[in-house]
Amino acid sequence: QLVESGGGLVQPGGSLRLSCVASGSGVSPSTMAWFRQAPGKGRQFVGSLDHSGSKTLYADSVKGRFTISRDNGKMIAYLQMNNLRPEDTGVYYCTSSGGIWDPSPNANEYDYWGQGTQVTVSS
Repeated sequence: QLVESGGGLVQPGGSLRLSCVASGSGVSPSTMAWFRQAPGKGRQFVGSLDHSGSKTLYADSVKGRFTISRDNGKMIAYLQMNNLRPEDTGVYYCTSSGGIWDPSPNANEYDYWGQGTQVTVSS
């Protein structure tokens, strides 16, 4: 089971850190990722991190602004979001895979999903 937290309302240019706490075998050892879904749009890849935490993959739209990390000992994954923009608004989902070892942008490769946390970027 994966449970996200840390969402909220932030002004453009601000920062948020999302957390994803896992119970069971949802986090380690497996590839983790974050996706988001804006109103009226499909689920969009944000970033992914391999099981060791050494390999990352990011969507072009968030490169240089967002950072994924994980603490396997605490079974927590994080998404640090800086310089937020209104187009970053959406529900953010944490996900993990038990079957892949490298970062992946493909939602169908992930097995476990959280319930999502809302991020709103607005002045």
